[in-house]
Amino acid sequence: MFRWFHKLASTRNFYRLAEILAPWLAILCAILLGVGLFQGLFVAPTDYEQGESYRIIFVHVPSAWLSLFIYMTMAFCSLLVIVWKMKLADIVAEVSAPVGASFTFLALATGSLWGKPMWGTWWEWDARLTSELILLFIYIGYMALRASIDNPATRARASAILALVGVVNIPIIKFSVDWWNTLHQPASIMKFDKPSIHPTMLQPLLLCALGFTVFYFVVMLLNTRSLILERESKSSWVQERAAEGRL
Repeated sequence: MFRWFHKLASTRNFYRLAEILAPWLAILCAILLGVGLFQGLFVAPTDYEQGESYRIIFVHVPSAWLSLFIYMTMAFCSLLVIVWKMKLADIVAEVSAPVGASFTFLALATGSLWGKPMWGTWWEWDARLTSELILLFIYIGYMALRASIDNPATRARASAILALVGVVNIPIIKFSVDWWNTLHQPASIMKFDKPSIHPTMLQPLLLCALGFTVFYFVVMLLNTRSLILERESKSSWVQERAAEGRL
């Protein structure tokens, strides 16, 4: 187990793995999003309360899920940076931050579009909305911190600490609708009992969520490969691949 993990942590081995996985994951992403969005926009029935406007959930919910998932990925990588000073983990955390920030902004924007016809307002200082906005600020602060420090070791450690401190906001986002009386509807998918959303709506929603998740992995793999080449440009294995025209 640890031997496999040690091999995967090698930037050289990860570069080769990303080279193999990225194209296949891109195809899988296109299939999942194509089927999920088609079913969600054209096959799923109209909601009896929200009408056609509810269909924005097929973008909003996956975006909100990815905003949390990507941050937890960054936090896990940050833990590896602090404990084992793993270079690859620092790279993954760095390339994940802009993607996570983009999904967080998309979740807020689509939530606002959804909230106008449902709540009668574009924005409300609701517990779920406010904590999600704080997450966007944490993402931006993380990226700004990385950009402000030149020393690689100091930059990796400082940004890792910030990422781990920001984890406290994740359970607040997740359980805010349970802890406080908010406008945002309670959980309808991730519940201890069965989901309260109809299967004809749940299936495309899960396909879209999975498709968005695969999209993140594709972007992460491609950007990680690019950053590995940038940081390892003077290493022998990169120069060998460059000489062979395999970059």
